[in-house]
Amino acid sequence: MKSIFDELKDGLIVSCQSEGNDPFNSPEGVTLFARAAEMGGAKGIRSEGIEKTKSILANVKVPVIGLIKSQFEDGLVRITGSFKDFESLIESGCHIIAVDGTFRKREGLIGPEFINQLKKKYNAVIMADIATYEEALACVENGADCVSTTLSGYTPETKHLNTDKPDFELLRKLVENLNVPVFAEGRYNTPEFCAEAIKIGAWSVVVGTAITRPRIVTSWFVSAIESAAMEKSIENNNSEEFDEE
Repeated sequence: MKSIFDELKDGLIVSCQSEGNDPFNSPEGVTLFARAAEMGGAKGIRSEGIEKTKSILANVKVPVIGLIKSQFEDGLVRITGSFKDFESLIESGCHIIAVDGTFRKREGLIGPEFINQLKKKYNAVIMADIATYEEALACVENGADCVSTTLSGYTPETKHLNTDKPDFELLRKLVENLNVPVFAEGRYNTPEFCAEAIKIGAWSVVVGTAITRPRIVTSWFVSAIESAAMEKSIENNNSEEFDEE
């Protein structure tokens, strides 16, 4: 019988999340994305929020990674940062629960300590969302079933890594040194980046924005076109000035 990790091996996991005034920010909206992702061959779905996760679970057959977002005191995103949130996700029926594995405190505990307590209290599969190698190592030592590079570039200590490329260096180090599945996530916004992650040894690759945030993806194209138009206008003006001389 296949384990949940066997089902996800060498596959794409699509993060179907939406927030704020996005037109897709509803259980129905993200579920449509999840169904389309499954039809396209995704081996798993990553979902935020209880109602959205329940809706997705009722409409797809692939494994679902659930999480609940909140905020740390500094305003940065916190992923499943309380015992209450964790219990709610267990009740939702999701297959894996993503938990913030960074060294930031929640419930009076840093990520690895929090995971340690969760594993003692509940029978659930935990994915530690980390930003650094040290965090990943500590989370695994405290019982995390797998790790994901989700937060590399998105914590105060790693914000300098938030470039236009994924943190391949972190991924490679985790794959070489950990004995649990390592998921690649964070700025994997092209098929080429995803393929490189699998070659490095990622268990699976998680892609969100590039697939399920059409408003943001549209802005990428608009920005590129506007920049090109501006450059063309400057070139034309320079050419006209040269002709006048």
